Amino acid sequence: MPTEDLHEAIKEMMVENLMLKVPKEEIPNDMPLFGAEGLGLDSIDALELVVSLEKHFGVTVPNSDVAKNALATVNTIHDYVVKNRK
Repeated sequence: MPTEDLHEAIKEMMVENLMLKVPKEEIPNDMPLFGAEGLGLDSIDALELVVSLEKHFGVTVPNSDVAKNALATVNTIHDYVVKNRK
């Protein structure tokens, strides 16, 4: 899957599975996903994101340390999926 398509697929998955009120077009690839300065996701969203990544892209996130780095932005999710896809 080309890079831009994968970014779009990740955003689409996030909007659908996390029931975000933000359209995917308004989510920059480098916007922080957690915290007030970003999308404002919380720990429940992080769990949902981990499950969604496994379901949609076949990648697992083994622990919270890995998740903290892998789930920081759409770009970091993209890189993690590319690196760990089976």
